[in-house]
Amino acid sequence: MPNSSPAAEGRRRSLTSNWPVGRRLRAVLLIPVLVALVLGGVRVKRSVDTWQDADDAVRVAELVQAANKYASDAINERDVSVIPLLTEKKVSDAVVQARATTDADAAVFDRAVARMPGTSGLTRRVRLVRDGEKQLAAVRANAFTSRMSGVQTEESYHTVQHPLMELSNELGFGSDNRTSFGRTLYAVSLTQATESLIRSIGTHLLVEDRAALAPGELKAQLASFRSYAYLEQVGLQEYSGAGTAEDTERLRQALAAAEARGRQQSAEAAAQASAAGRPYVSPPPMADMITAIADGTPPGELAAKGITPESFFAASTLGFDAYRSVQVNLTDAALASAQDIADDARRDAITNTALVLASVLAAFLLASWVARTMSTGMRRLSASAIDIAEKRLPSLIEQMSQADARRADVRVTPIPIDTTDEIGEVARAFDHVHREAVRLAAEQALLRGNINAIFTNLARRSQSLIERQLALITSLEDNETDPDQLENLFRLDHLATRVRRNGENLLVLGGEKPAQAWDRPLPLVDVIRAASSEVEQYERIHFSGLPEVHIEGRAVTDLVHLLAELLENATVFSSPRSQVRVTAARLPDGRIMVEIHDEGIGLAAEDFATINHKLAHPPTVDVDIAQHMGLFVVGRLAEQHGVRVQLRPSGERSGTTSLVMLPDTLAHRPADAPSDSDTLTLAMVKNVPESRHADAMSALGGGSGSDDAFSGYEAWQDEPAGARPAEEPPPATARPRPLPRRAPGGRGHRSP
Repeated sequence: MPNSSPAAEGRRRSLTSNWPVGRRLRAVLLIPVLVALVLGGVRVKRSVDTWQDADDAVRVAELVQAANKYASDAINERDVSVIPLLTEKKVSDAVVQARATTDADAAVFDRAVARMPGTSGLTRRVRLVRDGEKQLAAVRANAFTSRMSGVQTEESYHTVQHPLMELSNELGFGSDNRTSFGRTLYAVSLTQATESLIRSIGTHLLVEDRAALAPGELKAQLASFRSYAYLEQVGLQEYSGAGTAEDTERLRQALAAAEARGRQQSAEAAAQASAAGRPYVSPPPMADMITAIADGTPPGELAAKGITPESFFAASTLGFDAYRSVQVNLTDAALASAQDIADDARRDAITNTALVLASVLAAFLLASWVARTMSTGMRRLSASAIDIAEKRLPSLIEQMSQADARRADVRVTPIPIDTTDEIGEVARAFDHVHREAVRLAAEQALLRGNINAIFTNLARRSQSLIERQLALITSLEDNETDPDQLENLFRLDHLATRVRRNGENLLVLGGEKPAQAWDRPLPLVDVIRAASSEVEQYERIHFSGLPEVHIEGRAVTDLVHLLAELLENATVFSSPRSQVRVTAARLPDGRIMVEIHDEGIGLAAEDFATINHKLAHPPTVDVDIAQHMGLFVVGRLAEQHGVRVQLRPSGERSGTTSLVMLPDTLAHRPADAPSDSDTLTLAMVKNVPESRHADAMSALGGGSGSDDAFSGYEAWQDEPAGARPAEEPPPATARPRPLPRRAPGGRGHRSP
């Protein structure tokens, strides 16, 4: 049976059910955009990969180009060194120049290696080149000596040239058949190498003294010469088989140009000999010269046929250069092809990337425009609703909660949406809700005003009766001589005073000010005496160390009321056998700190924090006021005159201490008063280490690091015995001490 409970429906709710409309529209358009982005990304990735491969091919072509030039100049160095090292037995300028050229090619090759792709094939081939290069210095030092004679010198360069030649197999990116391209280049490189060996060994056979050769050495040289002549033909056949028709035609043209150049050189040599009067024998074709040298014909007979070291070297060099031109053409073509492919791939990658990004951007812009068009009204509605709920309506309710709520502006400003669609209908409905909320707040404010009026009316009615009652009791006290009866009258007097204070509490709750007030300063000691006279257990209240200060007349009545409430609280919530001590001290900045200490059971730290918060921020009149009327009245009176009131745990004994901070605007020192000793005492107390009650103060938000005004007053702890000024001695008899004479409405002092 399917579960249709609200919890199950909540679990089945779509993930997007709480999304804004704009986000939903973007999510709908996001799917095709992502598909296009993926497809475009695949295309861009393919273009980038092609670009990377082509760029790698460019660097491989540059490496092969440098390697082929390095290999050609290395074997050319060997060929150039044959005549000087065999005939002159020294390193000539031509040999030095040839070796310098080879070393320069090696430096270019090293730079190409640093840029090459790090593939395994290239790394392996370069490692073989490095192994051959390690032997080059020994080959140069031992060339054509007893340590490396004959064909060994010619073939020793193979350790450097052959690994360089094999790098040609890595070419061919972008060609139709990469393997065929590599074979073609390798074949022409092999042909060039064999032509170089033919030139080197042939020149060696023509200039070397055959009589000085060891037995069998000449035969070995002739065998090598014939094998390399055969290998050249094999290389040409491999080139024809691997290359294209265009490659074959290019080689044919190069060889034809070399043959024509040979004929031209022969004609020029004949003309020069004729002009000098010397006989000149035209050398035979290159194939005939190779055949004659391979047959072992002595150099003298060969010279008679025109086959001299110079003519043979020159003819062989023409073929060497022809093969080299084809090799360079192939490497240049490979490099140019790779560069063209890299350029095309780079353009394709940039173009595809730009198209994909432009498409995605256009799609997102279109989605954003559509979403913004549809959600602008909803955002305006949401912002207006939040502004009403968080600012305008709470502010209006707060204004209506004040005593004078009739000045509050109860007009409702409609939400600025004038469309007739669903959004407009929601806006009008919210305006209706807003008006109803304002109406209810106005009705509550009116109700609170009526309650305040009832409080005020009841308080005024009862005050007149209580004042008459107090006047009657005062008259009876003046005429009574019996101590017991006088004590009963005093108790009756205090009960009536407490009833009057409750009536004045109602006036404070109703926002009314006292009907009568003082118009001149009154000493602080008199204010405290008047406050204690309104407490039922006044005989338990003892005060001492009060500085000579006067309280401004405008605050006397309210301050007496405030202190009376705190004293009443201290006597009610402490043992009847304990004392309630009142002390005061002047602070260096002119303020007055009044402390009321009791020895009751005290409160928890959380209760202190709650009470102190309500004292600092008096709440609105509500049902809770009935349980904490005195607390509310103290907070209201303190707020009216800028007085700070705070409760804290007592010091060494259990109980509570009430702190009342009077600002310097209410308390001032008389001009003729002597200097206070309490100021000096306070300065000394400030040097005392941190209070032993730091934990309790931390729970209340105080402490040495607090910004509270009370944190600067460090005498939180009760002074030990003997540290306080002498307290007033208790009365000698059980008869209560005399109180100030009351006038109607006067709180224990004369009204003006």
